[in-house]
Amino acid sequence: MKQLISPLILLFLIIFSVACSEKSVITTEQEDSYSWQVVDSLTIAILGNPIMASVNNQGSLFTFYDFPSSEILVVDAKGSILNRFSKTADTPDNYGFMLDLPVVWGTDRLVQIGMNGIFIFDLKGNLIKKIDHPESIGGAATMRLVGKSSKIVSRNGKEYILMKSNRSRDTHAGEQKFYDTYKALDLVEPESEEMTELGPFESGSKFLDGKGYNQSDYAPAFEVSGDKLYIAHGSEQKMYIYDFSDDNTSLDTTISLDVPGFFEVGGKERKKFSEGGFSVNMSTAAIRNIHLVNDKVIIHYFPGIDPKIMDEARALYNEGKEEEGNNLYKKALEQSIPGVLIYDRSTLDYLGNMIFPSGTTTGGFVADDKFLYFQRAPASDLEEDFLRVYKIKLEEE
Repeated sequence: MKQLISPLILLFLIIFSVACSEKSVITTEQEDSYSWQVVDSLTIAILGNPIMASVNNQGSLFTFYDFPSSEILVVDAKGSILNRFSKTADTPDNYGFMLDLPVVWGTDRLVQIGMNGIFIFDLKGNLIKKIDHPESIGGAATMRLVGKSSKIVSRNGKEYILMKSNRSRDTHAGEQKFYDTYKALDLVEPESEEMTELGPFESGSKFLDGKGYNQSDYAPAFEVSGDKLYIAHGSEQKMYIYDFSDDNTSLDTTISLDVPGFFEVGGKERKKFSEGGFSVNMSTAAIRNIHLVNDKVIIHYFPGIDPKIMDEARALYNEGKEEEGNNLYKKALEQSIPGVLIYDRSTLDYLGNMIFPSGTTTGGFVADDKFLYFQRAPASDLEEDFLRVYKIKLEEE
């Protein structure tokens, strides 16, 4: 596995998770018509700062992942840790290098996707089923952001796992074949283990411009509700909506997005890409996630950092001026404000743009059918023995 992450990107991972570290949440009004309203919270007694991964549709169960211990945590709506377990030992249920954060499935299962396969566990960590990947995965890179995980979706009365595709298709990002055959997602039928590829680069996509792109440039954001599948390909300011009502998924609508301060991501010469190479860059602009809450489509975005500043910071770092490079990067990051675009689910009309609620981490959030859940930003000057999650409603004024 070849995973290229510079020290500056590692710094970004740390800063991104603790940004906006105010200690209380307040109502934030924007667009003169919407606000965040805190309706409840849950406090989890745990040392450290595990990342919130998923919530079920009822808001009754959550999954978290704790990086220091490599543990998956199952938490109820009161903040009680129902179970915590790790699968890093040399055992048949070791999922290997984590490709995705753990996904809670209903009220009694969770799914963990790793290089060794797709693993379905009960809430105690007992293996229910392992599903092999459709092809061997020789290497991968991944971005672990709050709420950016696979989905459990319904289609034709059956439940499926909808996950980011990790297929190589016998090609790589330096070849035209890669872009012609690319599919963003795999739809997995757990019983039969049948998998269906979804989400190509549609005609007119920036990723068909003859250049090469990093994995993080096109990392998909996706969601399903009823007979509609929503997909955005990372740094492309478009949302594609597909008819998901039958086995022949077809493109229904394309929406051009207008993200404030979005730094367009350009491609590279394809000769710079080689087979087996994987690279992620979390400083680039991207649509991070899509959530469907009540009658709204909520699109989480990161506007990115000016590429010129990134080049300047890297140059300083390469000259041995690490502190200067890190300070420049941190300052640029503070000026790049993540937020959400809001659309009407029925009409697809644009309704507004909002920044994250004050005092929450800006790496992402999870959502059930009615509410959004934001993780409180930890204090920057001390190690805390608890973690807090705010249950928030998007309120129309």
